[in-house]
Amino acid sequence: MAFQQGLSGLNAASKALDVISNNIANGSNVGFKGGAIQFTDVYAAALNGAAAGVQVGIGTAVGAVTQQFSQGNITPTGNPLDVAINGQGFFRVSGQGSIAYTRNGQFDVDKDGYLVNSSGYRLTGYAADNQGNILPSSPTDLQINTSDLQPQPSAAIAIGLNLDSRATAPGVAFNATDPTTYNASTSVTVFDSLGNDHILSMYFQKTGGGTWDLYTQLDGGAATLATGSPSMTFDGAGVLTAGASHNLSLTIPASFGANSPQAVTLDFAGSSQYGSAFGVNRQAQDGYASGRLSGITIAEDGTMQGRYSNGQSRNLGQVVLANFASPGGLLSLGSNLWGESPSSGQPLIGAPGSGSLGQLSAGSVEESNVDMTAELVNMITQQRAYQANAQSIRTQDQILQTLVNLR
Repeated sequence: MAFQQGLSGLNAASKALDVISNNIANGSNVGFKGGAIQFTDVYAAALNGAAAGVQVGIGTAVGAVTQQFSQGNITPTGNPLDVAINGQGFFRVSGQGSIAYTRNGQFDVDKDGYLVNSSGYRLTGYAADNQGNILPSSPTDLQINTSDLQPQPSAAIAIGLNLDSRATAPGVAFNATDPTTYNASTSVTVFDSLGNDHILSMYFQKTGGGTWDLYTQLDGGAATLATGSPSMTFDGAGVLTAGASHNLSLTIPASFGANSPQAVTLDFAGSSQYGSAFGVNRQAQDGYASGRLSGITIAEDGTMQGRYSNGQSRNLGQVVLANFASPGGLLSLGSNLWGESPSSGQPLIGAPGSGSLGQLSAGSVEESNVDMTAELVNMITQQRAYQANAQSIRTQDQILQTLVNLR
């Protein structure tokens, strides 16, 4: 009697419905990867073998329940700490004394500044030093440094400008309070060692056909003639040939409490003297005031960059991804976490976008890869399979009843 075959079919269909129901239950679970069931047929083994062509199977059995690591849809959320992986790889997280892997990129900052998921596992990656340089060594728990960004005193100022060749030399001694004693002026903000801002004024006085004197003045104090006279020299084509760089020694008022004097280099490379109005076309300096962390962004390559209230930005670390030779061999740990196993192989760790690793999409999450329509169709199919196996058992029962009723 074929009760064994029908019973194995019921068990198989029941297990398949379990897998389908689990997929449907997690259809809205971020980063969830659906499972698929695989069956094998079963034959009785005999010591003397069996004649070819007369073997009859004794049912079916579950061969494996495998994870389907196909890409899920990426949906924007607007939360900068939500991160989706577009391509292969897993986030590497640490917690409870072990390392786990996940595709769920919903992270938050805990009270200690660590990036954690809902289960308290910490996101790992490469740390950054105090200057924002990424240190690609062993991955460590990523921690956001929320302390203020220290001020940086101005040391180099680059200015590109045009001095009007049509201007007439004043021919009198320079006086910062008398505009008739100079031809043009401009100013730039500089910062001292404590982040205090100061106004550095620059005055240009024409002394000849292609020669100019440069005077500098800090916060309305005494004006000083820059290196030599003339300070800047241009050739007949309007190209700056001398005086492109000037070393200043700025005296910071004692009331500010900053280091003084402060060395600053003025760089006028690229400046010109043409027959057009005076104008500044480029101005940059390397100093800034102190700043507080105002936001975090994560780039495609996993670089976490902090934005500060003083307009500066600095690298805080870099998220790493891990991939496996056989992702299907990973051990499911629950909570959208997987663990390394002998079947998966060892993790291959690297920056997003390198090798076979996918890129990151910040402000987004990867939805479950479960296809609800396909799962509902599979459910109907397995329901019919369960009914068919039940009917097989009923038929066997009727045959057995007929035999019992023979007289």
